[in-house]
Amino acid sequence: MCDDDSFDDMIEYGSRRAALSRRRFGALGLGAGLASMLPPAAGAADVKESDVEIKTPDGTCDAYFVHPSQGRHPGVLVWPDIFGLRPAFRQMGQRLAASGYSVLVVNPFYRTKKAPTSPEHADFQDPATRAMLTALMSSLTADTTVTDARTFVPWLDRQRAVDTRRKMATTGYCMGGPFTFRTAAAFPERIGAGASFHGASLVTDKPDSPHLLIPRIKARFLIAIAENDDQRQPEAKDVLRSAFEKAGNPAEIEVYKGALHGWCPPDSRVYNHDQAERAWGRMLALFQTALA
Repeated sequence: MCDDDSFDDMIEYGSRRAALSRRRFGALGLGAGLASMLPPAAGAADVKESDVEIKTPDGTCDAYFVHPSQGRHPGVLVWPDIFGLRPAFRQMGQRLAASGYSVLVVNPFYRTKKAPTSPEHADFQDPATRAMLTALMSSLTADTTVTDARTFVPWLDRQRAVDTRRKMATTGYCMGGPFTFRTAAAFPERIGAGASFHGASLVTDKPDSPHLLIPRIKARFLIAIAENDDQRQPEAKDVLRSAFEKAGNPAEIEVYKGALHGWCPPDSRVYNHDQAERAWGRMLALFQTALA
């Protein structure tokens, strides 16, 4: 799913993530630590959360569903990074739900293993851990992503908390970035917004490169690029801009200065609070305009 340069970035991300200080997570505990780094939105709604199981053509996916306690709201499908469904992504889902969205965060590796699919504070430099995580990632293909999207999007639309009169959004982190393209291309009339954060391998020389799907996509996109990802592949942003422009589809494509690959999840050692908050704000702004 990822080229060699993106894989190198994930190694850096994993090693820094493993070194996260006990000052953040030890004294406070994981849940409290994440909550302190993810402030609630002003006027945040009360939310209802549940662990769910979703039948797919390939098995049963374990996932996390969270939404405002009252009313119907636009659906959001969240694809996690290589470390999978975990407390950080549950907390991010809660925060997004509190802003008025019905959010499904999936375990992309359900065919192989239920969440959690990585140890707490996983050390990507450890050979056994790295081999395990890369094997999980390698088990996924463009086809498995589309198969899953064709299950998860209709599942969301069947939930009472989802407003089917409004467009749906999808977001992805690292390896999940390409999944947003494949989801939006599979449901061009349903997906109104997509957001990729430090997405890996959005532009490749392979026939199934995500950027080749842009002509089929009607969703408006936010593509937030880490500075070191841009240094490794500086042409990618230009290819993406050109493709979206040719398709006549608005896209916000930006390199986040000083942000390293993996900077958005709050359990990452490379977590960059200011730039993560900026990216979060741009995502909410996109959703407000695109999910009509």
